[in-house]
Amino acid sequence: MTLSTLVSRRRVLWALATAAALLAGCRTAPPTPSAPDPFQPIVFVHGNGDNAAVWTTTLWRFESNGWPRQRLYAIELPYPLAREDDTKPQEGRTSTAEHMQFLKTEVDKVLKATGARQVVLVGSSRGGYAIRNYIANGGGAAKVSHAVLGGTANHGVWADAQNRPGNEFNGAGPFLTGLNAPKGPQGEEVTPGPKWMTIRSDVNDKFAQPDGAWIGSKGKPTNVSYDGPALKGAENVLITAIDHRETAFGPKAFSAMYRFITGRAPATTAIAPEGRVVLDGKVSGQGPGNDAAKGSYVNNLPLAGARVEVYATDPATGERIGQAVHRKTVGADGLWGPFEASPATPYEFVISAPGYATTHIYRSPFPRSSSIVQLRAERIADADRDGKAVVTLTRPRGYFGIPRDVITLDGKSPPGGIPVGVAGVSTAKLKLLDSPSRSVVGEFNGERIVGRAWPTADNHVVFLELHH
Repeated sequence: MTLSTLVSRRRVLWALATAAALLAGCRTAPPTPSAPDPFQPIVFVHGNGDNAAVWTTTLWRFESNGWPRQRLYAIELPYPLAREDDTKPQEGRTSTAEHMQFLKTEVDKVLKATGARQVVLVGSSRGGYAIRNYIANGGGAAKVSHAVLGGTANHGVWADAQNRPGNEFNGAGPFLTGLNAPKGPQGEEVTPGPKWMTIRSDVNDKFAQPDGAWIGSKGKPTNVSYDGPALKGAENVLITAIDHRETAFGPKAFSAMYRFITGRAPATTAIAPEGRVVLDGKVSGQGPGNDAAKGSYVNNLPLAGARVEVYATDPATGERIGQAVHRKTVGADGLWGPFEASPATPYEFVISAPGYATTHIYRSPFPRSSSIVQLRAERIADADRDGKAVVTLTRPRGYFGIPRDVITLDGKSPPGGIPVGVAGVSTAKLKLLDSPSRSVVGEFNGERIVGRAWPTADNHVVFLELHH
């Protein structure tokens, strides 16, 4: 046997022995734990009557702090209003059980899509009920690492066993008494497993008031205190002066939830602009009629067949600049985009659909991309048909507070219909009795939108929709 042959055989034997040792090590060594995910998927759950778009600025703030867009999910309940009696079916409304099942399905979709073991759940108002119910009764305790409840009326909007006992917002009803039943030696009200945080206002949350003025029972006690959203066993955060919606969507609430989820303060609560902005979202409508007392209800179902046009507008006058920059007849999914927008340009969105008024929505420039620019076709209320034009300033992510906020509509400060004290309305409506075709300016704490009035007689309705 030559020297070279011997060396070659020894090399082969050494390689085989090394491979065997490695295989043995693979069989016996414990698996290496995967590194923790620095950007857990976050699922955002909107409140009663809302849609996914209420989370727009919250998502922008997470993105501005480096959170990947594909790890942020704002889900949307098709029928977002609660039943008047949770035990009785009601057209266009959801029960607590249906709400929980919807959330459970959406969480499973997110876990499958991302490969993550757990998600963070962040809820606004009624959305917090679905989160609590899912974690307590839907198998969510093992799938959720953190739960944040902004403005959730955890002890009810009122608490009276004789007053609509089957309503889910009744703190003395079976739904909330079940969720709040003590779960440990210290009387914890939260389900063990996830970490819990609640965020509440001091005295400015319309749904955490000792007097029933905001639920149509002025002068009658609700049996609920200002700290009704707090829960035993949770980290309970109080932020002064914020309103009901700002407990979930405001910058101070974002700062609290970011610290709670990550263990550190955010680098910024500002929204960092993007150079390239792409917008999309869903067009939806509402149930029959214009009056809630007569059976009208909002829904988040796609309004297939609706026509959407987008126009760039002059920031000083609201006049259209040239032809439409985007047009689409929406399909079964309801999506009106995608549309590449200029981050420096305000836009007018126009929705046309059978059975609805031609709806004009004016928006200030979008600093970042969003796939949840939801558009709702509206009808003209019977009470507004005597106006030559109807323009509504709307704030989806908060309420208007006087004297807290600086608000003007068509030069009036404050606009009519906004009460002094607790911030509790999110719209201010203007009925024009003069020219139906002129500029109308809405301003709120520095955000300025200029739109055009369109004639009611021709079945047009106008909204100036605020980002902030």
